[in-house]
Amino acid sequence: MNFQFFATCPRGLEALLADELLAQRALKIIVTDGGVSFEGSLDTMYRVNLHSRIATRIMSRVGQGSYATEEDIYKATFKLNWPSWFKVNQTIRVKVTGVKCPLKSLDFVTLRIKDAVCDRFREEGALRPSVSVRDPDVRIHAYLTEDQYQLYLDTSGAPLYQRGFRDVSVIAPLRENLAAGIIMLSGWIPGTPFLDPMCGSGTFLIEAAMMAVNQPPGMKRTFGFQKLTSFDEGLWKKIETEAMNKMKPIEFLDIYGSDMDLRAVRVARHNLKVAGLEEVAKVMQSDFIKLEPPASEGTLVTNPPYGQRIGEDEDLKEVYPVWAKHMKESFGGWNTYFLTADLEMPKDMRLKPSKKTPLYNGALECRLFEIKMVAGSNRKPKD
Repeated sequence: MNFQFFATCPRGLEALLADELLAQRALKIIVTDGGVSFEGSLDTMYRVNLHSRIATRIMSRVGQGSYATEEDIYKATFKLNWPSWFKVNQTIRVKVTGVKCPLKSLDFVTLRIKDAVCDRFREEGALRPSVSVRDPDVRIHAYLTEDQYQLYLDTSGAPLYQRGFRDVSVIAPLRENLAAGIIMLSGWIPGTPFLDPMCGSGTFLIEAAMMAVNQPPGMKRTFGFQKLTSFDEGLWKKIETEAMNKMKPIEFLDIYGSDMDLRAVRVARHNLKVAGLEEVAKVMQSDFIKLEPPASEGTLVTNPPYGQRIGEDEDLKEVYPVWAKHMKESFGGWNTYFLTADLEMPKDMRLKPSKKTPLYNGALECRLFEIKMVAGSNRKPKD
């Protein structure tokens, strides 16, 4: 039996998510802004939750239609058979998102949907589910447009970018699914040299290491679908075992990270260890302008500090040309990728990007600049 799903993701990565869904045999894939709708079986939904590096949530659509008032949404929600999807002793949370929604208060709509779910349970018996804002068993999402509603059960639980092993971070870490998408956009091939010279807490390194050993991003976490009454434990165990059997040995695989901040280096090493991937990558302390490339060619991916993050615009405008000079002298043959909210960065570096990909780091508009360094053109003379 097939179900209707909607997978959300960071804006700018929808096409990559569609490719992932296709690989897991999803059907009727439709790309929209901020996500992808698809059809699939429980098997497909389990696999997408486990394997998707790009998705934020996988939501199962349980209702849709038109509305004019809050009462219309209450009645539509009440008609759905919530007791067939989860148990009365499980906690719930309702979240409502609206685009051009004419209703006065989304908070009031949220309350009416919660009331409708609870009233439906009361009709079946004397009890009603409790609400938990922080850590609910079941998450219910409503999406409202000008006159249409859609109701979803969240099959993921905590957002999928929470891989289940981030322990310590430094300032402004990238979300893991955005980092994974950037690595995919770079065209990096696992097994070839990969470098993040401003690695912070190590998000790019961990995502690259997981790709290199073929580790599913959801291997060390639980999911919302495991708390639904439709959960097929036998099928899930089979999918998990199959994924683990396809993993490659944990060994060093040409993944390198560095940071001038010793604390960041320690945090990155710690996070790699918690992820069970400390042997796959090497992390060292170094200022980018003193860092020698670990190979004659490779892929450099980084999220450098920028004004929006640390408030040092003038200092950065001075350091950009220094970075560029070092890249020309030492990184000939490397393809480099910089994610930044500073849209003037290439101009200040006096380097011309071959690609500019619009992406969003949360609500912050960024660009992923691809700058290909030509081998041998500006190398430092040998002593």
